[in-house]
Amino acid sequence: NLWRHSESAKYMLWNVTTSEEDAQDRMARTIKFEEEHPYCWIVYEKASNQAIGFAGMEEIEPGVFEDMGVALGPDFVGKGYGKQIINAMADYAKINLGAHKMLLSYREGNVASKKLQESCGFTYSHSVDKDDPRTGEMYVLHYTCKML
Repeated sequence: NLWRHSESAKYMLWNVTTSEEDAQDRMARTIKFEEEHPYCWIVYEKASNQAIGFAGMEEIEPGVFEDMGVALGPDFVGKGYGKQIINAMADYAKINLGAHKMLLSYREGNVASKKLQESCGFTYSHSVDKDDPRTGEMYVLHYTCKML
């Protein structure tokens, strides 16, 4: 639902998965990553129990959490799942982890992510020039923040 779609990978730091073997390898890497990062999850649609994307966050300083990516397959975009995910991560960080601030980010040109973050009450914080490890190209990453 996610990794095989080029539109899903466009603003992310991963490449499209094109074969069953690649998908199995990616899933093994994802499970290992999630074991090492306790606040990263595969997202399932409740009605169908299908995996539809992923989300994650990490504590970057005491009480401050930053997203490690939020992505949904194209069939699940624009249906409110992204808003549910972001709000759930912020609530979880505040209630269970004592967070007082959360940062999200989006790549320059990713208008949908910008609008989603704003709809969840996040406001522009700063921008950083980054290097895409897949292509070596430079891109701008914009950060938004919200006090929790």
